[in-house]
Amino acid sequence: MVRRASGGSAVRGARRPEVRLPRLEAYGGGGLAPDGDYDGLEFRQEDFAGQDGAGARFMDCALRDCALDDTSLRRARLLDSVLTGIRGVGTDLAEATLRDVEVADARLGGAQLHGAVLERVRIRGGKIDYLNLRRARLRDVVFEGCVLVEPDLGGARLERVEFVDCVVKGVDLSAATLTDVDLRGAVSLEIAGGADRLAGAVISTGQLLDLAPVLAAELGIRVEG
Repeated sequence: MVRRASGGSAVRGARRPEVRLPRLEAYGGGGLAPDGDYDGLEFRQEDFAGQDGAGARFMDCALRDCALDDTSLRRARLLDSVLTGIRGVGTDLAEATLRDVEVADARLGGAQLHGAVLERVRIRGGKIDYLNLRRARLRDVVFEGCVLVEPDLGGARLERVEFVDCVVKGVDLSAATLTDVDLRGAVSLEIAGGADRLAGAVISTGQLLDLAPVLAAELGIRVEG
């Protein structure tokens, strides 16, 4: 999918994940295990608060309405999976890999995804506060109809990332690298830092006017009169 910016240059659109789950078996309980291997399972309304699933692998799985407060999924791999209605504060997904993943209606606070790799991921609906994506790699990622409060993308690399009908409050782009990032669909866009890193992104005319004070300050321009 290719979209055209107002100046005529092409913006490569993000590829959406195509998740086709097989017939799933109900998870038998017992808690998460470090380096666990979970294949073709449905986790429904499980409480994983405080559990350690670091290094675990989830393949063709569905997590529905699960609690992930202070759950460790550091370096976990989530592949061809669906996460619906997950909730939690302090969920640790640092250095995790998410590939071909659909996330819907998540309610998360302070989720740690620094150093993570997200490829063909769609995050739809819900609200995520203080999302830490520092030094993460995002390729073919779509944020759709969600609210992102103060997401930290410092030092991250974004390629073919779209923001569609979502609210982005106080995003930090310091030292980030953007390629084919489409921000035009964001209904609200606030940049707290790193406005100078917007090269490689496309914004709308209205967004440009809204961001003018931030861009002027970044360039050291005084606006008077």
